Formats: sequence, C-alpha cells, structure tokens
Amino acid sequence: MSLTLWQQCLTRLQDELPATEFSMWIRPLQAELSDNILALYAPNRFVLDWVRDKYINNINALLNEFCGANVPQLRFEVGAKPASAQTVTTVPAVEKIPAATVAAQPVVTNDNRRPSWDSVPAPVDVAYRSNVNNRHNFDNFVEGKSNQLARAAARQVADNPGGAYNPLFLYGGTGLGKTHLLHAVGNGIMAHKPNAKVVYMHSERFVQDMVKALQNNAIEEFKRYYRSVDALLIDDIQFFANKERSQEEFFHTFNALLEGNQQIILTSDRYPKEINGVEDRLKSRFGWGLTVAIEPPELETRVAILMKKADENNIRLPGEVAFFIAKRLRSNVRELEGALNRVIANANFTGRAITIDFVREALRDLLALQEKLVTIDNIQKTVAEYY
Repeated sequence: MSLTLWQQCLTRLQDELPATEFSMWIRPLQAELSDNILALYAPNRFVLDWVRDKYINNINALLNEFCGANVPQLRFEVGAKPASAQTVTTVPAVEKIPAATVAAQPVVTNDNRRPSWDSVPAPVDVAYRSNVNNRHNFDNFVEGKSNQLARAAARQVADNPGGAYNPLFLYGGTGLGKTHLLHAVGNGIMAHKPNAKVVYMHSERFVQDMVKALQNNAIEEFKRYYRSVDALLIDDIQFFANKERSQEEFFHTFNALLEGNQQIILTSDRYPKEINGVEDRLKSRFGWGLTVAIEPPELETRVAILMKKADENNIRLPGEVAFFIAKRLRSNVRELEGALNRVIANANFTGRAITIDFVREALRDLLALQEKLVTIDNIQKTVAEYY
C-alpha cells in the first residue's frame, strides 16, 4: 500500500511542481507506510527541512484526497528506510527542461565498489593541488531567485558528496556565480572532511595535464591522480570542445569517479546538449545527475550583491546609490563588482563621498555604454515583435 500511495503522490507532485523542484527535492525521498504512519526519508537534514517547510501542505492535500477518512500521519526522517522495506519506487521520466534534468537514482554500493566517497585513501605518492579558494563560501554568496536552486543544490552536494546529485552540472552566462559555488562546495566538503581530496580546476588545466602526461610517458600517473580524488570540480567544461583525446580520457575518468561514488561538479556557459564539439556520450553523462541554470540576477539581488561587497570592504554604500547602480548594470555579478570597485577606488583617491552624482561621474563611460546597449536591445526587440 505504501508503494502505491507514494507513487500516486509522486505522479501528482510531478505534474504540479516545476520539474526542477521535483527533481531536486521530491525525487530523492523514500517512503514507508506502517501502522498508518507514512514515513518519508530524506537523504540529509537540508532536504528534510526544505521539504517540510515548502511541500508539506502539497503532500498532506494529496494524502487527504487519496485516503479519505483514513489519512496516515506524516513523519519525516533523515536516512534510508529500513532494509526490510526497501523497494524501488518508479515515477514517469521527466522530459528535457532548460533549467534542470532529472536527478539520477542514488548509487548503490556493492562488494566490488567503493563503499563510500571518502573511505578509500588515495595512493600515498600522489600530491594533490586543491586549488580551492577559501574566500568563496556559501556565507558570502548572495542568494536570489536567479540562483536559489543552484545554491541549494551546491549546498546539498557539500553536505552529502557522492549522493543523489552526482554529477551536478551548473550552467549560465559569464560572471553569474558558477565558479563561486564550485569553490563553496569544495570548502564545504573540506570543512566536514579535512582530509578529503578535493580538486578544483579549469577544464583547460585538465587538457594541459593530460598533454604533459603524454609527453612524459606518465599517463598512468595522470589517471591515478584524477581517478582517486574524492571530489572533482571542473569549470567551463565547454572548452573540451573538439579536443578528442581529452574527451576520451575524461569520459573514462568520469565513469571511474561515478562508479566510486566520488563527486563530480561541472560548469558551462550553456545547457549540456547545446555544447558543440563535445561527444554525445559525454553530454549524456553530464545530465545523469542534476542540471541547474543560473540566471542573471534580478534587481533586488543586484542591490544585495553591491551592499554585501561594500560591507566586505568596510565601505558605507547608501541604499539609493546601490539602487542607482543596480538599475543600470544588469548583465552579471562580475560587472557589478567591477563597477563598485571603480567607485570605491575613485572615492579613496579623491576623498569624496559616494553619492549618485559621484557615481555618475565615476562610471560615466560604463553607464553610457550600458544605455547604448539597452537602446539597441529595445530596437531589436521592437522590430522582432512587429514582424
């Protein structure tokens, strides 16, 4: 009965919720019905709290609809349901969507596989270069509607590496926070497991390391290095395009890491299937876990980013000045931070107070360019709508 009831709930929730939310929060849940108590098991405390806060009303409404007067009591727990009740629950596959793909089922270990993501030490002769920047963490990542799901997914991976969201694929334009989240995950994992082998790199570094290994006849050492990490975080995976040997090696590295429940996080400037020059078998694997888009920040988030950055620099930024800048610079976080750095530098050099008039002067070329771009965009949009 528990399987049938929860399957009914899953089917309806899949229809009612955005596919991104269903994949991230509902699909990982396991259910068990016993003594008229429906226990829902979440993979970690973060998922449990989120589901209980955001979706308990949806679930209770469905239970009332399906069960009538005999509604089971709902209970949430962290972990997996008891072994005696283990049954695979299936739901219809989610179609391709622009912001997320369906999360893969958690990998089940057996005697021939790595029992947990951090249980097997790496070879003692391997010296790891983490490259994780400790200045980027979840606390100083400004959250908004545009990046909320990406941050939540990254936080889950940091708390539960090698779990349901493996691989995690983040995509979006330049300067939107993808790299910040990669470093935040790396720092989060190492905070829980100080001895974890976490490696961050740009995709071009992987290519360079492979070329060097081939030149030095050290390809086996190269393989051992990358396949024995606990978490591999690769930025801008689109630069693998048309590099066939690198793609071949990464394909096998990817499979080895996934087989060992070692975490993989990738970023790109576009949706996996839209990356030209990358083999289909790789693009397919990129979507095996969870794929989440990061959009350009909305006005409120842009203001919050400016205020946070100013506070980190011990600069008092008036709210009206932050709104003035945020309304005129809309493209990405990097542009916002660059503009603020210029304002701060000018204020320090001249000793003047930061006002709207001062910002107009300090950013006059940037604001003029932005107004020109907005005008062109408006013309193109108007013409497109007319025809």
